[in-house]
Amino acid sequence: MTTFSRLSKIVALTSVSAVALTACGGDADGGGGGGDDVSLRFTWWGSDSRHETTQKIIDNFNEEHPNITVEGEYGDWAGYWDQLATQTAADDSPDIIQMDMKYLREYADRGALLDLSGVDTSTFDESIVENGSTEDGLFGVTTGINSLAIVANPELFEEAGVEMPDDTTWTWEDYAEISAELSEKLPEGSYGSSQPNEPGSFQVWLRQQGKHLTTQEGELGFEAADAAEYLSYWQDRVDEGGLPPASVISENQSTGPDQALMGQGNSALAPWWTNQISALTGASGVDLELLRFPSESGSAEDNGMWYKSSMLMSVSAATDHPEEAQEFVDYFVNSEESAQLNLVDRGLPANEEVRETVIPELDGADQRSAEFVESIGPELGEPEPVPAPGFSALQDIMFRYETEVFFGRQAPEEAAEQMIAEMESEMS
Repeated sequence: MTTFSRLSKIVALTSVSAVALTACGGDADGGGGGGDDVSLRFTWWGSDSRHETTQKIIDNFNEEHPNITVEGEYGDWAGYWDQLATQTAADDSPDIIQMDMKYLREYADRGALLDLSGVDTSTFDESIVENGSTEDGLFGVTTGINSLAIVANPELFEEAGVEMPDDTTWTWEDYAEISAELSEKLPEGSYGSSQPNEPGSFQVWLRQQGKHLTTQEGELGFEAADAAEYLSYWQDRVDEGGLPPASVISENQSTGPDQALMGQGNSALAPWWTNQISALTGASGVDLELLRFPSESGSAEDNGMWYKSSMLMSVSAATDHPEEAQEFVDYFVNSEESAQLNLVDRGLPANEEVRETVIPELDGADQRSAEFVESIGPELGEPEPVPAPGFSALQDIMFRYETEVFFGRQAPEEAAEQMIAEMESEMS
């Protein structure tokens, strides 16, 4: 059973909870001001270093708010969403939830999340606030921002004798030529480019054409012809050798930074999220660089990139302490103490004031990532609509149909039609 299916169990229970909380939302513990003792559960996923950092933030908050005790619950990504869905269905969800964009609407639309009107977002760019908002309110506050970008390995460019592209003017045709030339001149087992990073790469492609993967109304925002053109472009890169063979791609699709071709030092170009460059740099041992996406026009303003919420903070609609839970979220995203501990682990801080206190503390790959994310700001368009229910399944669907095309088992047009039908079924 998928996370989406498990969430169907929640509807009646959480709707009742939400109504009850609306009536008693002023529940009276008074935040840090000294009312009755309050205990809150906070759940997140991440690495050991994130667990240690988050616990320090919790300890600092608890010390400053003697009548509030936040207790941590954490794990890895693999089991996080199944556990959260099960807890929510059983009316046992944590009070405070580290949330991912692809699941936000699945929970918010079922009344499982609290409107976070009590959290101060006045120092956030409006587009970043919109990342966590639906037509019904603000249900996720962005911890930090990132963007999908092209990661480049300058050592492989130098080894191949290929000049690094000007990322403010390059086109998709340039990308094709450069990746093919790199593959031709690099040793066997190294490639000009890795496969697209889905669904983000497709979102960039569609945004360059004024479209979106999903709309604000929860429907697909593209047609079969758009998907077929996209699949054909990447199939041509495989056929021309700019991308690895289909067998290598299928093994590399779902790997993390350490095991990916880029992390292993075997890909000169690859789309990754900007906050992952530190892990990729550490794995490869190379000072990797970040580039803008190519565009059809060769203009940086047309590159289709956007600020994505690296992750968000949400509060359960079933919490007994909505004010105190929001007070913790406010501290987490707005305090300098929290920012100095998080640095860019949860993205470049969304709060623009605390961001300026963090950037001087960064070095190496983290500093390059922060500088890149800030530099592209003037070029970016509107944010993506909040992902529709069922969005979390789209990555696997895209990977499967891309693999079929790359192996030559389906034509791009056939794969596009079937891919859309499966996506619509998942989102219905």
